[in-house]
Amino acid sequence: MNKDQLKKIANTIRGLSIDGVQKANSGHPGLPLGMADVATVLFNEFLSFNPSNPDWFNRDRFVLSGGHGSMLLYSLLHLYGYKVSIDDLKEFRQWGSITAGHPEYRETPGIETTTGPLGQGLANAVGMALGEALLAAKYKNAGNSVIDHFTYAMAGDGDLQEGVSHEVSSFAGHNKLSKLIVFYDSNDITIDGNTKLSFSENTQGRFESYGWDVQKINGHDYDEIKNAIENAKQSATPSLIICRTIIGFGSPNKAGTAASHGAPLGKEEVLLTKKQLGIPSDEFYVSPEVYKITEGMMQKGEKLEKEWQNHFDSLISSNREKGEELINRLNGKLPEFTLPEFEVGGAIASRAASGKVLEKIAMHIPSLIGGSADLSPSNLTKVKSQQPCSAKEMNCNYIHYGVREFGMAAIMNGLALYGGFIPYGGTFFVFSDYMRSAVRMAALMGLKVIYVFTHDSIGLGEDGPTHQPVEHLASLRVIPNLITFRPADANETAIGWKIALNNNGPTALVLSRQNLKTIGNSSVKNQAFGGAESGAYIVCDDDEHDIIIIATGSELGIALEAKKLLNDKSIKVRVVSMPSQEIFGKQTEDYQNMILPPESRARLAVEAGSKQSWYKYVGLDGDVVGMDSFGASAPADILFEKFGFTPENVAARAEALIRN
Repeated sequence: MNKDQLKKIANTIRGLSIDGVQKANSGHPGLPLGMADVATVLFNEFLSFNPSNPDWFNRDRFVLSGGHGSMLLYSLLHLYGYKVSIDDLKEFRQWGSITAGHPEYRETPGIETTTGPLGQGLANAVGMALGEALLAAKYKNAGNSVIDHFTYAMAGDGDLQEGVSHEVSSFAGHNKLSKLIVFYDSNDITIDGNTKLSFSENTQGRFESYGWDVQKINGHDYDEIKNAIENAKQSATPSLIICRTIIGFGSPNKAGTAASHGAPLGKEEVLLTKKQLGIPSDEFYVSPEVYKITEGMMQKGEKLEKEWQNHFDSLISSNREKGEELINRLNGKLPEFTLPEFEVGGAIASRAASGKVLEKIAMHIPSLIGGSADLSPSNLTKVKSQQPCSAKEMNCNYIHYGVREFGMAAIMNGLALYGGFIPYGGTFFVFSDYMRSAVRMAALMGLKVIYVFTHDSIGLGEDGPTHQPVEHLASLRVIPNLITFRPADANETAIGWKIALNNNGPTALVLSRQNLKTIGNSSVKNQAFGGAESGAYIVCDDDEHDIIIIATGSELGIALEAKKLLNDKSIKVRVVSMPSQEIFGKQTEDYQNMILPPESRARLAVEAGSKQSWYKYVGLDGDVVGMDSFGASAPADILFEKFGFTPENVAARAEALIRN
């Protein structure tokens, strides 16, 4: 370790970072100035990566959880050979640039996850470390695993104050994720000022109580940084390295203050900072010497990948079946699988139908890894063929997340980002509120994760309004890139799983507690009516219908009973099941007009949830039988009657539309 060289690299990073923020007149210089030393030692002395192939699977993962300090990461990527140019650094935070205000997955080579909402980068890193442990345990060759690397994360005071950090750090300690190393940028500053304003906990004691190894170091001392990383790599538990740093390090007038956190230093202060650090005043300056030093890491990375590829090839030659399985997982290739078909006329809750689907497919899809936030018997997400995960057993495919809904969703994102996994996780639908930020991040990144949300409405009954989701369907439907699928029967549930497994983004399956009659016509997509795979289809129809009734979930059965009552009055009805507004919205205009003809203006939507998302489909002349209030505690059949979800009320509302 050449400390003079490390100092030159670290100060170059500092110069690039403050120049990028200053040119954009926007950004956060404090973190890059404070953590440049730690980042330099990590990248130069420890991190395994290959910038010529950023997706090399056995690379170490590095997550900047405090995504506001993104110029630190962009500067590192530039210096260490990733396709991030000086011109890209100059375009920091500008339209069309690959150097966005916060790191964005898929947009920039070398970015492992989109970060910015504090705490979630740390949670994603836990998911990545879990992914490494799972694949390492499963894919071994002569006792040595073909998967063997570390996950590093950099988190700050704000990250550790967020509640999700408690959830995932507890989870990581319980499961002894020893390949996870977290650098805590402990600088005592947040936006409001000194952390003493709101933060006085014993962080070391907190993480030790989780079962982590904890070290405290001077984050500007290269020997201490190196020794701490070496020690952490030998730990049998996750490691937290508390790095005492000075935010805005090097800035004569703003170092150690909140003023350096989230605003440009100013032109004069930038020059003073460069002078104090002993670097040229030129904008975006990198010396030839620094480039020469970092070039060696590129060559090292190519060598590391080549050596690993030989190891990987030996796995395939010794066990072709296992090797090909791993290749298919890493390439996202699904094996062939069949879904169960349910007999028309039967009755089964869609959560139970989901469990039947999982029984059929879980053993055939190696990448599928399940879990629940302590509700496995209620969500029916665990089947007999699945092996629970634990600190002692990582050759497994079912995760007990504990009562940590937000943590579960963010860890699932980490698993999906890691590669080789299709994670699904269950909880009650009402608790999707806890998960929403992580669900949004999955949608933003386009991650294949599956949410199994059960107890989908007031139909769950006696638990009452605290557990009865009302606004949640509408809330999920407004998230871009998320498919929300609320099936009306068992066969629609099976189709929901097929959609989720083939979707290249997140999918929410919204399932009932109560039994639903298996209606038929949903399991086969026929030319006349379409099918559930199209998001909406015609369940039954009268020639020259007078009204269209659209329903989802358990309310489809009510709509069909209402049709009978209306038919008795010579009113002709088309009944449409619309399990997914998002999928239906992607169909051709011709298909949408076939299901909902523009000239059919008398339309009634029926759903035991907020009405908000339905006006797009019923129009100004239509109506919605939905929820305008919270639920209540009572048996489900009483609740449906009291809130108007009966065939009689639906028929009366439909008739009123026609008469008007």
